[in-house]
Amino acid sequence: MLKPTVGPIIGHTTTNQARIFLSAKKQKEALVFGGIRYRRISEERWNKGVFKQLMDVRDVSDVFVLQDLYADTEYEYQAGWFSPMNPVHTVETIQELPLQWPREVYRFRTQSNQITTPRAYIIGSCRYLSMTAGVPWAPHLGDRIFASISHLAKHGSPPVSAMLMTGDQVYIDDLNFIAPDREYNEILAKYRVAFSQPHITKLMSSTPTYMILDDHEIEDNWPANKSRGDEQLYKNAMGAYELFQASHSPAHELNTEGQLNWQLKQYWYQFTHGDIEWFVTDSRTRRNLAANDRRIFDIEQEQALCDWLIHSPARVKFVVTSVMFYPDRKRLAGDAWEAFPEQRLRLLETIRLHKIKNVIFVSGDVHGSLTSRLSHSEDPDFEIHAIVSSPLCNSKLLPYAKDSTFILDQPLARTAAGDYRHELTGKVISQDNFAHLIVDTEMIHVRYHDRNGNLLQSTGIPLR
Repeated sequence: MLKPTVGPIIGHTTTNQARIFLSAKKQKEALVFGGIRYRRISEERWNKGVFKQLMDVRDVSDVFVLQDLYADTEYEYQAGWFSPMNPVHTVETIQELPLQWPREVYRFRTQSNQITTPRAYIIGSCRYLSMTAGVPWAPHLGDRIFASISHLAKHGSPPVSAMLMTGDQVYIDDLNFIAPDREYNEILAKYRVAFSQPHITKLMSSTPTYMILDDHEIEDNWPANKSRGDEQLYKNAMGAYELFQASHSPAHELNTEGQLNWQLKQYWYQFTHGDIEWFVTDSRTRRNLAANDRRIFDIEQEQALCDWLIHSPARVKFVVTSVMFYPDRKRLAGDAWEAFPEQRLRLLETIRLHKIKNVIFVSGDVHGSLTSRLSHSEDPDFEIHAIVSSPLCNSKLLPYAKDSTFILDQPLARTAAGDYRHELTGKVISQDNFAHLIVDTEMIHVRYHDRNGNLLQSTGIPLR
């Protein structure tokens, strides 16, 4: 068996289940099978393995669902693929072959079933990787930060429960003005290179990784910059996104046999870790730019988010939105929440009027990192926070955000009931970085680290 060409990527992981993505090299007119075998660290014998035929229609990739795992338990596993000589083999018959697995052994941990146990997360976005004629330029520059994240994930306490990648994991449009990638195979090639660099491979093979797209997975400032003929670009970009990012997420339901249902209803999703819950929104593909009803996402998703905010019993509620919820930028690009003030105000009023506590908005996008507190002039019970983490790797062509980028001396919104006022709770970080969150019983500790893992800033968000 051979090592995966991309992966393995640990995706959605619960107390008793893990989803693992891998892909193989396409074989001309030959069957390709992929497999994973695993065991608890304390065990000597591997299980029989889980196998799938890898199909060309999914770029010779698939997601393996490991079932009936033990909670808060470390597992090790091996993953690989091969193409048998006999063209009549099936998933059942290949399990009887004397397979030689790749030597590399990976590890992951299932989630704890202790409701209030402290948990840790990594947040990052905007990982720039330039490619010219299918060849990456200096790919180590976009990969080195993942070595620092891996070190922290391995040695940090409490264990990292997940990494949230909140948008622009790839830049499909990095050469938009010269030779834009528009064809499906070109976009797939960009994903393969971006997700197969050594340090990100090591990180994603052991840390559950949750992803959501932003505009550069399609085109800068999509769909505002959409032009005639872009329907095929969108189809190709989203086909690749569904394979490499959405496939191992909770957006996919499982069928009655416990395997992935490839019929995808939407890109937004939820997941739960004890008394901490995450709602990962799709703030990019369901926008309505009509002047009479501007929406950053559609009615269905807004209603689902509001229902979750109101009715979820979670102690801490993280809302991921790839573009910034607040503060607003001085230079209005019409791309983030400042361009959709009515919908934003509806969410704020929902949180305020229902007295929902410990709501944290998590985002990226702006190539700068910050924490911010939002309060209400007439309602002392209202408080939400924003955590922004961006970029993992910037392009030399793009500036970093700084304090002067944002409107900080005016209320976010004025209403008859009072003003929504915000303040930074730390400095704006203007360099490549990632955020390390620790959620304990009294506080969310937000620690920003540079690409070498050095601590840049630490902020505490008291829980109520």
